[in-house]
Amino acid sequence: MDSNKNNVKWFRNAAPYINAHRGKTFVLMFGGEAVNHANFANIIHDIALLRSLGVKLVLVHGARPQIEERMKYRGVAQEFEDNVRITDSETLAAVKDATGSMRIHIEALLTMGLINSPMHGAQIRVSTGNFVVAKPMGVRNGVDFKHTGLVRKIDAVGINTQLDFGSIVLLSPVGYSSTGEVFNLSLEDVATQTAIALKADKLITFTDQDGLLDAKGKLIKSCSASTVSKLISQTDEHEKQLLMRAILQTNQQGVERCHCISYENDSTLLQELFTRDGSGTLIAKDHREQISTASIDDVGGILELIAPLEEEGTLVKRSRELLETEIEQFTVIKKEDVIIACAALYPYPDHNTGEVACVVIHPDYRGGQRGVRLIEAVEAEAKKQGLDSIFILTTVSSHWFLEQGFTEQSVEDLPEGKQQMYNLQRKSKVFSKNI
Repeated sequence: MDSNKNNVKWFRNAAPYINAHRGKTFVLMFGGEAVNHANFANIIHDIALLRSLGVKLVLVHGARPQIEERMKYRGVAQEFEDNVRITDSETLAAVKDATGSMRIHIEALLTMGLINSPMHGAQIRVSTGNFVVAKPMGVRNGVDFKHTGLVRKIDAVGINTQLDFGSIVLLSPVGYSSTGEVFNLSLEDVATQTAIALKADKLITFTDQDGLLDAKGKLIKSCSASTVSKLISQTDEHEKQLLMRAILQTNQQGVERCHCISYENDSTLLQELFTRDGSGTLIAKDHREQISTASIDDVGGILELIAPLEEEGTLVKRSRELLETEIEQFTVIKKEDVIIACAALYPYPDHNTGEVACVVIHPDYRGGQRGVRLIEAVEAEAKKQGLDSIFILTTVSSHWFLEQGFTEQSVEDLPEGKQQMYNLQRKSKVFSKNI
């Protein structure tokens, strides 16, 4: 019974994510190492579930180890220049063999529908084709790369047509030219250009680690593109650099969210997409506006921002002296050094909770997800302080906080100290959220 209740609770908690992802376009990038791994069958099951939940999926697979295996079997020597494979005619034959076999293998796994298996009843359609137009890499520094190419164009219209039909689109690391030639492409180039061309909602990459790791080998749960740029300069592993450059380029070209997760651990894809804490690394697009903890120099800007709401009675008035003593509790968003939004966190450690207060966004900057960014930053700070939940008292923004996952509570649910301070005349509503 407890197990069933936990499953139902998880399903309920996943519902907002299910609704948010329905109809969105995700590009999944995984190398040949992932396909060879024993856990790949579970990834296929999770991909089928995503499709069943209404997510539009484009899968881009690599084949580096499979190509090397076939070249070794055929006795073909490998040639590289600046870590890029030189694809002569014999190598191209191995590329065609490897990518063709990989495509068939993945299609077979997606077609599987045995009774008592996770794929039963899925009836997934897989679409492949000449969606990738390529061009030769040509001669660089006197080296002819022959049949090694670059993506010239992605047939976004053709891919979207198949996605609208309900098919999963499967792309291999090869491309075709208008002259009828075939070119060996990199997995990262195909995935990156596809995500950009489709204006995908997410690029999801798979790696042999839990996600992106810091210098100490610890998982980075979330970061911005600028952090990824720093990580690239800190590693000498070429394949890791390729993966991170794909994330960076995709993110900089308009894809708001990228994820890096492990292909070795079961259910990481579902955990990353349908749970609050995820399982890997979320990379969010850099914003020109900076979000940070407030300093004493920000007191004047915060006072100017909140003054109109204090005058109309929406916020309780704060003196400069009080704000100066509490300034480190505030998080602010700045645009060109001007504070355009703020929020504060007042912890109640004895109750493992914290109050979110003074959530204000300048009228000229509302509607740009800044409120969401503030709440996410406050949640992150609350977690850092070891709190289990946050709460807020509001008179005018009830619906917005409900949309952010808060639930209405009674005054009696507040920490005792906050109950004693509750203003009966304002009749503020109480909302809380488990974090």
